[in-house]
Amino acid sequence: MMAAPMNATEAFVDANIRAGRGESPAIVDAASNRTITYRDVLAQVNRTGHALRRLGIRAEERVMLLLPDVPEFAFAFFGAIKIGAVVVPVNTLLKPHDYEYLLNDSRARALVVHASLLPLIEPLQSSLRHLQHPLVVGAERGAASYAAMLAAEDENLTAEPMSDDDAAFWLYSSGTTGFPKGAIHLQHDMTCCAESFARGVLGITAADRTFSVARLFFAYGLGNALYFPFYVGATTILHPGRPEPRLVFDVVARHKPTLFYSVPTSYAAMLAAMDAGTQADFSSVRLCSSAGEPLAASLYERWRARTGVEILDGIGSTEVLHTFLANRAGRVRPGSSGEIVPGYEARIVDADGRDVPDGEIGDLLIKGESTCAGYWNRQEQSRRTICGEWIRTGDKYSRDADGYFWYHGRSDDMLKVSGQWVSPAEVEAALITHAAVLEAAVVGREDTERLVKPMAFVVLKNGHTASVDLEHELQAHVKARLAPYKYPRWVTFIDELPKTATGKIQRYKLRALASSPASAPGEPPITT
Repeated sequence: MMAAPMNATEAFVDANIRAGRGESPAIVDAASNRTITYRDVLAQVNRTGHALRRLGIRAEERVMLLLPDVPEFAFAFFGAIKIGAVVVPVNTLLKPHDYEYLLNDSRARALVVHASLLPLIEPLQSSLRHLQHPLVVGAERGAASYAAMLAAEDENLTAEPMSDDDAAFWLYSSGTTGFPKGAIHLQHDMTCCAESFARGVLGITAADRTFSVARLFFAYGLGNALYFPFYVGATTILHPGRPEPRLVFDVVARHKPTLFYSVPTSYAAMLAAMDAGTQADFSSVRLCSSAGEPLAASLYERWRARTGVEILDGIGSTEVLHTFLANRAGRVRPGSSGEIVPGYEARIVDADGRDVPDGEIGDLLIKGESTCAGYWNRQEQSRRTICGEWIRTGDKYSRDADGYFWYHGRSDDMLKVSGQWVSPAEVEAALITHAAVLEAAVVGREDTERLVKPMAFVVLKNGHTASVDLEHELQAHVKARLAPYKYPRWVTFIDELPKTATGKIQRYKLRALASSPASAPGEPPITT
């Protein structure tokens, strides 16, 4: 089938003007209490497109965004796509050497960067082989000022003719191991996700107001806070600050979102703050969403008891762009990733690629139109991950007879203990039902016989102290809930779990710590 004409900006920005929503609120900038209409968004998107063209940016050339959750992110994202350029949002929490790699790997000729992040880029100038035009958001004046450059441009712009199979943007994987990989997403990918998950699962409409704890540079946050609301003419609430519980509670109280998106780590932190007496009002919220890590059943139950709102836990990926498995309102099965999202297909296969029966654990494969075209400059990794119409997610799953999917860890996280598979996620879920435990992560560690057994890293709630007695208590707690061979043979108490900027646990760091001499078998638990 031949590709159809499509420029994604027309579907997500111009379409709102054609639908008569020009004066409707598109963005609430919660940091300044400023409201930006869809007509204002279109004008700034078009000015950005003109500015990039004036700098010589052509179709298919890359424009990188290094921006917090500010309105300019939306302007630059859709402005670059409108002229046929490929926009590359990147993590705002990295180090200078990371940005050196990303800029050189993507060959971005332009960079839209916030003034607060510019010091991370300035020392790299001599080593950036392709970057020619840094545009600074928040700079009051000067040749590189984004605002000054836009002020001189026309607010009318005809979209570059593109096809639905042309590249629109890249998203780099979080890079928990090795170098990040740029997943190439096409013009139609956002439309697929907006139809399948935003409309098909959340039932989003123009009346909704969305607020996402997950940031815009993250695949999950990009949908939550940008293209989902823009697809239907809803309102997105943006705040560039660190999403600590008090800030989140304040934004929710002041701006009354109806759809709230977060990750399990943040839900746990918010519940801990509520337990400590911080007031929170989620009465405006009709649905909550979670992704990034499995949401334990106990967290779901506590959140619903506290707020009265369901959390629809699910799973997605950078490569598939957004959520492909999710729970549904009114039929949540706590602890599961829910059911297949409309528009996607799923298989669970064994090591030989054969489908496994319901109830058995295997590797999850997903088929859907939003899957990336491949990784930039990573042909071998593209071939290993994308197999025809199916993509290997790298996750171990089982499916029950009712069609609900149950997460059992990453494919390389599963543990073979006493000849049987042990799911780290299952042990973690048991641990966090204990009153003293805030978070837990489980990895494998060899015992004196070089046999792998589970080891738990535990973050305690305020008011609880690490001790050998508590270690034994947690082991007994797990034994009482799971098969005996699954309990953690060692418990290490740490201040916080190592995570990526998007909230994923960096298990390779925990594996390294587990295998270090300081945690050798027979030693008492490590407390940091």
